[in-house]
Amino acid sequence: MQQQIAAWEAAADPRAVFLDCYRCMTENVLAAIDGGEFNDAAWVSDLLGRFAEYYFTALDEYDADAGATPAVWRLAHDQALHHHTAVLQKMLLGINAHINYDLVFALSDLLAPEWEQLTPTLREARFADHCHVNAIIGRTIDTVQDDVIDRYSPLMVLVDKLLGPLDELIASRLIADWRDDVWKQAVRYLEMTSSDERDELRREVEAATLHKAGFILLR
Repeated sequence: MQQQIAAWEAAADPRAVFLDCYRCMTENVLAAIDGGEFNDAAWVSDLLGRFAEYYFTALDEYDADAGATPAVWRLAHDQALHHHTAVLQKMLLGINAHINYDLVFALSDLLAPEWEQLTPTLREARFADHCHVNAIIGRTIDTVQDDVIDRYSPLMVLVDKLLGPLDELIASRLIADWRDDVWKQAVRYLEMTSSDERDELRREVEAATLHKAGFILLR
């Protein structure tokens, strides 16, 4: 991840904005794993790895053939490379695609092999670990603001001072709401019994994620 950020920064590729934010979030989740904050550290670690695979697979697809990339990532990468798109929008488009699209299927991948065998208590423990990431994101947002957004967009320093903690609170609440819906969609997906149903839900998830992207772009 750091190697890709360094390469993009050297090439003045603005896709570094989201990936640098993602790096901050990932490092803090890893620190929380090491700190014993989760019910099942191994499961969260596996999820973190699977989640990252979705991002880098979409990136490789975009670089090889943008048309083969999921539409949510094609839009996020296209807009990241567009000089008229604001830095904050570039970051939010990446967060939107990675959480509202990728995370649904990364979660399903991890839960599917064990779901039928999990007791209600263990399912709640999985959900609690998923929700605890929200708290980690919440305490990471200010760091992302200071270390990532302000570095790429100095004007945001003024915005941050004017709003105080309000912008971080709004972002934290928004992402928590997104992740709550993601869990529900992941459970729906893994409980479906036919490939047709799953294909339809994948299209539904992608359409909803693109709709959110439209709001981010003020369309």
